[in-house]
Amino acid sequence: MDSAVLASSLRTEIAALHKRLRKQTSSVHQYSMTEVETIAHLFRNPSLLPSELAVLTKITTQSMSQILSKLEAQRIIKRTPSKEDKRKVSISLTAGGKKLVEKTRYERDEWLRSIIDTTLTEKEMQLLIKVLPILNKLSESK
Repeated sequence: MDSAVLASSLRTEIAALHKRLRKQTSSVHQYSMTEVETIAHLFRNPSLLPSELAVLTKITTQSMSQILSKLEAQRIIKRTPSKEDKRKVSISLTAGGKKLVEKTRYERDEWLRSIIDTTLTEKEMQLLIKVLPILNKLSESK
């Protein structure tokens, strides 16, 4: 198999697995992919400016403003005015927002664990363990 076919096959399989994982979470069905991505960025970064979130999610600041309004109304995020510059507002997750992320991760992990346990042989599990560093190398390369 040449690298072009390998790349296409890998992309297809990863996308299919990602789609299946997304369907396994009851806690985030009401959110768009961009809203989920925004919440994930805030989970990894304790505080970000709306403009930084817009860049990270590759959307306009106006679209990010709408997303943040929705998430704030649902008490997923909170806005904190800057002490140095009153025009700037930092965005962070509320305790409820953090619980949402943790619940979603738990649901996905449990579904994937169940599929691994019921579908893969011991030999396939060991092979998957060996492939993890390679997948990590691909995901972290620029």
